[in-house]
Amino acid sequence: MSIFDELESGVQSYARSFPRTFHRAQGEFLYDDAGNKYLDFLAGAGTLNYGHNHPVFKEALLEYIQADGITHGLDMHTRSKEAFLTAFAEKILKPRNLDYVVQFTGPTGTNAVEAAMKLARKVTGRTDVIAFTNGFHGVSLGSLAATGNSHHRGGAGISLSGVSRLPYDGYFDSNMDTTEYLDKVLGDGSSGVDLPAAVIVETVQGEGGINAASFDWLKNLEVVCRKYDILLIIDDIQAGCGRTGTFFSFEEAGIKPDIVTLSKSLSGYGLPFAVTLFRPELDQWQPGEHNGTFRGNNLAFVTAKAAIDLYWSDNRFAENIKKKSLYTANRLKNIAEHNGADTLTPKGRGMFCGIDCVDGELAGNITRNCFNNGMIIETSGPEDQVVKLLSPLIISEQNLKDGLDIIENAFAEECAGGKRAGTGSREKKSINNLFRVAS
Repeated sequence: MSIFDELESGVQSYARSFPRTFHRAQGEFLYDDAGNKYLDFLAGAGTLNYGHNHPVFKEALLEYIQADGITHGLDMHTRSKEAFLTAFAEKILKPRNLDYVVQFTGPTGTNAVEAAMKLARKVTGRTDVIAFTNGFHGVSLGSLAATGNSHHRGGAGISLSGVSRLPYDGYFDSNMDTTEYLDKVLGDGSSGVDLPAAVIVETVQGEGGINAASFDWLKNLEVVCRKYDILLIIDDIQAGCGRTGTFFSFEEAGIKPDIVTLSKSLSGYGLPFAVTLFRPELDQWQPGEHNGTFRGNNLAFVTAKAAIDLYWSDNRFAENIKKKSLYTANRLKNIAEHNGADTLTPKGRGMFCGIDCVDGELAGNITRNCFNNGMIIETSGPEDQVVKLLSPLIISEQNLKDGLDIIENAFAEECAGGKRAGTGSREKKSINNLFRVAS
């Protein structure tokens, strides 16, 4: 029996899907203690957009540690915090014309969501928050109340209240705009839906099955929120930091949320770090009213600044993401068409994408096949029916091609009819030319 089996709680999940002991990582690769190499298409569930142990970030971090830089400072002023805030303001907020103050919450995404919902209730004096079907916002009790997944909700041990749930974009069909329903019930005094403090939404639902809201739906949602003086919270924890092609996932929709939550890839290095952003007039906290011992990770400040300086000083990184996104979308479309276009559906936006297999067993077989062939990749969705791609954004074009080849071969082997004719050299050649088209 291993020490993991002997001492670690049965609540562990990823270790069950990837039963190896990993000891080294670099870029888009993980290595186990037997020397096996794996392409990482999980990337810390979206925490490693810039890959493992980025050399530039590592050098900055080691230099900071060697100089006895502050590691823990509660919420006191430090030079590393000052440097991060300066970079974040000058290279992220100002170029996007976003006027936000920054609250350093506890170090995880659910901490940022808890702060956002709590602040919305404090500012408005209302108690209800509206969330959406298939949304995932964390598993601490406040965030869990806004999370839709019954598996996670079942672990609460207590009734979850204070949240009303409405259909996400496309929940019924593509022709139904569910923001019209929201507008109707909010305007009807007999609907039974109380005027909420806030609406919280992911522009792309990661854990919910890579459901991407249309830009029109997001714009209409903002209009409804403004109409009824409701705060709009965008949960950008997994979709942000470039995952959809822009730093914030809501940029291309042309909306400006009242509150934004960020975590996961914000540190750039996999270090715990979360913030809640909000309009200055919403900053009605009293000193220490919402706190936490680890609100502000100084080591993460160092690597987050390095990530912003390296990748977000101009548009080149975003353009590169879009190029890879187009290539990936074309490859996923080809995979679906050649292995069951009637049942397989490519989903997502940018490098936040996947294939809906409808069948959770099939999706699980595909990800296991990928693992056996040197790839770490997971499923998502209410029935784990979506094969979910979260490769590091810095992945090389060749390794992205190799990874998609592994996925393509897994679908061909696991899907009925996947070995039919038409997957020969001519198709392979056209697939390899997709990057040329994307550029």
